[in-house]
Amino acid sequence: MKIAINTSAMTNGDLDFSAFEELGETTLFGELPRDELKKLVADCDALIVNKVIVDADLLNCCPRLKYVAVFATGYNVVDVDECKRRGITVCNVPGYSTRAVSQHVFALLLALLGKVREYSASVNAGDWIKSESFCYFPFETHELCGKTFGVLGYGNIGGRVAKIAEAFGAVPLISTRNAPENCPYETVGFEELLERSDILSLHCPLTRETAKIIDEKAIARMKTGAILINTARGGLVDEVALRRALESGKLYGACLDTLSEEPMRADNPLFNAPNCIITPHIAWVPLETRKRLLDIAVENLRKFMQGNPQNVVTDL
Repeated sequence: MKIAINTSAMTNGDLDFSAFEELGETTLFGELPRDELKKLVADCDALIVNKVIVDADLLNCCPRLKYVAVFATGYNVVDVDECKRRGITVCNVPGYSTRAVSQHVFALLLALLGKVREYSASVNAGDWIKSESFCYFPFETHELCGKTFGVLGYGNIGGRVAKIAEAFGAVPLISTRNAPENCPYETVGFEELLERSDILSLHCPLTRETAKIIDEKAIARMKTGAILINTARGGLVDEVALRRALESGKLYGACLDTLSEEPMRADNPLFNAPNCIITPHIAWVPLETRKRLLDIAVENLRKFMQGNPQNVVTDL
């Protein structure tokens, strides 16, 4: 078994990939020009990637390939239909980042509501030293308790986010494509979710149906002063429309961990947008989370080699 593993964006040298070496001859690679990549994977039996595009063009160069996997839950970088036609098994890693992403949702939101960045910068600028009072509060802050917390998508992450929101005293409101089983929260249609949510957190996949689902029309239906959170996929949001909503005050703020193009482009409409917190797609990167991801990816390949594959992508 020859295994090629794309480690780009997976590690800063803090992960150990040696467990794969027990399964076969392993080659680790980072960012490569496409021509070099094709040569490297030409005789591979298994290919594990993060952001590398696995399409017919690449597959044509890999006649021995039997297994493709992603270091991720989302698998949009893989042409799954083409793999199926060629008899190649495709596996992903669902659920590994649930705790980390839901944690990041509230790290972003609490920073926005509590103006944590602004107060920290002010203290570091010496403003508290100059204050005549034991505290000073030039920046208005808000409680999460009592807010209607809308969740679009009720998978593992959406469900956990709703539960944490409830623990803060917010009122979860759910909208999802399929009616969830045993959901303890009120479920509504998408338009009602927009109209009732004080905070709207996106946890749905990026598909043709959900691309730019938060557009000018959707934002117009949202409450004035609402907050948008997106830790799912950047393509869910019309970034021009969001910028306008932030500048006009239609939305109070936005918390984003993902954009339509990554890395962020200098001409992205949300660059330096008012009351907008953007982190560089890091919700999934805590060390514990990436170790869990790696362990599951190793087990996925081991199970495949044993003839009992797990986490196979089947929704073709």
